[in-house]
Amino acid sequence: MGIVGGFIVAAISALGYAGIAGLMAIESACIPLPSEIIMPFAGYLASLGRLDLFWIATAGAVGSNIGSTIAYAVGYYGGRPAVERWGRYVLLGRRELDLAERFFGHWGGITVLVGRVLPVVRTFIALPAGIARMPMLRFQIYTFVGSWPWCFALAYAGYRLGKAWNHSPMLHTVMHRLDIAAVILILAGLAWWVWRMRRRTAPPQV
Repeated sequence: MGIVGGFIVAAISALGYAGIAGLMAIESACIPLPSEIIMPFAGYLASLGRLDLFWIATAGAVGSNIGSTIAYAVGYYGGRPAVERWGRYVLLGRRELDLAERFFGHWGGITVLVGRVLPVVRTFIALPAGIARMPMLRFQIYTFVGSWPWCFALAYAGYRLGKAWNHSPMLHTVMHRLDIAAVILILAGLAWWVWRMRRRTAPPQV
C-alpha cells in the first residue's frame, strides 16, 4: 500500500472518526493526501462494525471544512502571490491554480459546492474562493454540502468491498495486484515530485 496508504490506515485505525476528519483536513488544505484512499478504508472498517457510514461521511465533511478554511485563509490574506510562492511545496503550480480560478471565475461560489467531486479542482478550489473573498458562511455551507456526498460515496464503496472480501477469492487476487500498482504509482509520483522541485529550484542557465 505504500507509505502514504500505511499512514492513512494507521491514523484511521488508531483515531477513528477524529483520524478521518484530520486526514480529510490535510487533503483539503491543498496537501496531496488522496481522499480516494482515506474514505474507502474508513468504509471498510464500517463493514467490520467498527464505524458507522453516516458518521464516517460526516467526519470527512467536517475535516474538509477545516482544511478548506485554512486554504481559504491563505488565499484571503496572502492572495495569488502567496499561493504562487508557497504552492510548489504541495505540488500546486500555476496551471492547477489557473484551472481552479477559471472554474471559480466562470461559475462563482457554486464551484465550491460542485467542485468537490472534480479531480484537482476539489483540492484547490478554496484558494480562489479566498482570493475572491467569498462570504465565509456561504463558503462553509457549500463546502460541507458538497463534501458529504463525496465522502459517503467513497466510504460506501469501501463498505461494499469489505462485505465482499471474505466471499471472493478472486477479489483477494485483484486487490493484491492493485497494491503492487499503487506502490509503483506512489514511487513514480515521488520521483516526479523530486524532479519537479529540482527543476524549479535549479539556477537559470546562461
